[in-house]
Amino acid sequence: MGKIIEKDKKYVAGTYARFPVEIAYGKGSEMFDTDGKRYIDLGSGIGVTAFGAADGEWQAAVTRQLSLVQHTSNLYYTSPCADLAEMLCEKTGMKKVFFSNSGAEANECAIKAARKWAAKKKGSEYSTIVTLKNSFHGRTVTTLAATGQTNFHVHFGPLTPGFEYIDAGEELFELKAVCARCEVAAVMIECIQGEGGVVPLSREFITELAEYCRVHDILLIVDEVQTGNGRTGKLYSYMHYGIEPDIVTTAKGLGGGLPIGATLLSDKVSDVYSAGDHGSTFGGNPVCCAGAVNIFSRIDDALMDEVTEKSKMIFDTLTGKPGIKSVTGLGLMIGILPEKPAKEIVSKLIEKGVLCLTAKEKIRLLPALNIPTELLAEALDVIAEVCAE
Repeated sequence: MGKIIEKDKKYVAGTYARFPVEIAYGKGSEMFDTDGKRYIDLGSGIGVTAFGAADGEWQAAVTRQLSLVQHTSNLYYTSPCADLAEMLCEKTGMKKVFFSNSGAEANECAIKAARKWAAKKKGSEYSTIVTLKNSFHGRTVTTLAATGQTNFHVHFGPLTPGFEYIDAGEELFELKAVCARCEVAAVMIECIQGEGGVVPLSREFITELAEYCRVHDILLIVDEVQTGNGRTGKLYSYMHYGIEPDIVTTAKGLGGGLPIGATLLSDKVSDVYSAGDHGSTFGGNPVCCAGAVNIFSRIDDALMDEVTEKSKMIFDTLTGKPGIKSVTGLGLMIGILPEKPAKEIVSKLIEKGVLCLTAKEKIRLLPALNIPTELLAEALDVIAEVCAE
């Protein structure tokens, strides 16, 4: 091992603080490096490989489409694109979908849709998008501006104007103050702030916010890039709260490993876009959509029950254990706050054959939705052992 690392360091832009692991292949929730060492994968490519590595059903769907046509421009129609849009709308009650390649692009589409809707309905001055402090919405110049963490803004200004940040406090004092001084088009939230440290928002805040937006005719955008597609034990995390967003964005687990993003538009904004308003060369790619159709068709109630059971198993196993301060999250999106630095813990876990992520000061778990219970139990024992050292 080492040749891939050496070549990567020589030729690939240094934007990632990679761990010294050269992944060669995987199957399900087990990964193997170039030396043949086996790891239990609790990261799933940051919540992307929803059914694990080299999933047979997903492979078959993708391969079948590759044998037909791998790409055609959005000047023409393809069945996988239309089928996936239909499935997304039927499962959510949304009316239209725009496909892109990533979560950041899905959020860009949502921001554009909100601003055009508000400009047409209220006036062009209604352009402000309100987001939450500690949020994360992407790494493009505009989605960085939407991200309510100033550490992500350093070196990249001037960012796209028109964003205001508020705390997720009940009674909405900060939101009301922003609305008093700005013309607000939309509010964008994550129900669980993933990159912000796996922090679930309170039910009180989300329901009050949704009602405030409804009464004041402000669009509510829910960013489901990381929380969506079964990750939290519901198809989308907003479904835990009984709200109806105007726009929903998603990506990551939707494609099962191929790049795809989706922006779901409710009836209120379904016709906001006209031909030429927005576009994507690769958005709606038939191979990516074929993979996503397979993934989405398998996210059913039985699987969601499994996700909920495994979530309980994680909380029961790790809460209150030596070296662990707290466990937060929902479904299979979990944050563990250790007494020792999270990055130090994750490095030790790699040595012992468990792959995890970090989120601020926390160890972050995003395992495949179908991770076998025995593998999860084995990995949790290692986490508890390392945290207690």
